[in-house]
Amino acid sequence: MKSNTARRATAAAVLTAAVGLSPLVAAAVPAQQTAAAGAATGATAAQSDLRAGAARVDITPAPNPEYPALGEYEHERLNVRAIVFENQGVRAALIGADLSGIDEAVWADAVQRIAAELQTPVENIVISSTHSHSAYPAGPSDPQAPRYGTEILADKALEAVRAARAELEPAQVGYASGSADLNVNRDALDPETGRWTQAANLDAPADKEVAVLTFTRVDGSPIATYANYAMHPVNGYLSGAVSGDFPTATSRHVEQAFGDDVVAVFTQGASGDVNPKWLRTGTNVIASRSGAPVTGYEEVREDVEAPVRNGEVPAGPADPAVLRQLFDYVQAAGIVLGEEVIRVMSHTEPLAVAPTIWSGQDTATCPGRTRLDDAREGVAGEYEDGPDVDLRLGVLGIGDVALTTANAEIYTRIGLRVKEESPLTKTMFVTLANGRAASGYVPDDESFSHQTFQVLGSRLKPGCAEDAVVEGLAGLVGEQALR
Repeated sequence: MKSNTARRATAAAVLTAAVGLSPLVAAAVPAQQTAAAGAATGATAAQSDLRAGAARVDITPAPNPEYPALGEYEHERLNVRAIVFENQGVRAALIGADLSGIDEAVWADAVQRIAAELQTPVENIVISSTHSHSAYPAGPSDPQAPRYGTEILADKALEAVRAARAELEPAQVGYASGSADLNVNRDALDPETGRWTQAANLDAPADKEVAVLTFTRVDGSPIATYANYAMHPVNGYLSGAVSGDFPTATSRHVEQAFGDDVVAVFTQGASGDVNPKWLRTGTNVIASRSGAPVTGYEEVREDVEAPVRNGEVPAGPADPAVLRQLFDYVQAAGIVLGEEVIRVMSHTEPLAVAPTIWSGQDTATCPGRTRLDDAREGVAGEYEDGPDVDLRLGVLGIGDVALTTANAEIYTRIGLRVKEESPLTKTMFVTLANGRAASGYVPDDESFSHQTFQVLGSRLKPGCAEDAVVEGLAGLVGEQALR
């Protein structure tokens, strides 16, 4: 593990190597040096070398008359958002889609087209999804149908990038973080059976950090924000309704707070073993679809969900009154998280006007396994040796800010280690980014003993992925930041 002294030394080296970074390293240099650097930055803000622009493009599915939308909530509409920025002839893009995920071939097509459009390396582009489990056309789910967004994502992302590029203007950028206690670890032992299941586990770790990268105009008004929080958007799962869940509600709350003159991209942190703390309203919606009793209490999620998920009972449209309670909760979660994003934005200082843009990608390869049984959870899995699994790791740097990425669903302890052991203190970890690994979930070493559906379904053998991801990203940050 890298010491704080070593991290400060690396940050100081980045400061020396990159013009315009001194205002961003308050934690890495003496206070008097930071104050002087901040004064210099304020004096040069009007001549900012950094330029940024942002745009939002609608990707909401066509309506289904048999499953009518409520039409009352911002999170019922899906978007792809893009932030494009450049400095000294180097361009980069941050793209976020209100989708459940982005398959490997779709990402490959989109990133090549966007790289050509911006005349920049693919390493300078981050494309991620919010991972909403209700970002699908309304109605019954079809497990055989292509993931929603497959046919449109590349075109819509390119459209958003072009629109964002057309809005490029002098800008400043800064990074800060806050916290929100909305999430909970979901790997738990059933108190009655003593077996592993998916339920709220208040004693296990969940990352509470809300990390925010903010681009502003030289007058301080916001252009865009790039926020990161670890929590599975499963509130609307199996609801039969379209919703971007709390990530979309968060983005829209921030955007509307500034009169829709800002674009707010939401990204997933290490949420592989993390759910919303409260799932009562979403569970009630599933119950209303299947005819199960809807009570005021919090029901056992798996008992209500499994019959619908497995097609064991017929499931029609949700009761609109029950669905409205769910959507009120989703909206409330978005407001709370959005307010924390705005609070962090409001106190992000100082801002850099000429940050160096740098990037890198690498592949971590781990031994794989092939599963031989199909149990959901609570029992040991049966496996044989399988093909090796590749994980795509990346970093896009903006001055002394490192946006690290992985193309999979990563467990909490790994995400915490990525940020703790990064050579730069300002490190965000964006998961479900830049393609889709064949790994399934990526548990930390300790959690491989959990007989949950995430761990049982992982194609990774224990003992490799945690260190491979943490050390791989730390190495990328260190190597690329000091080039």
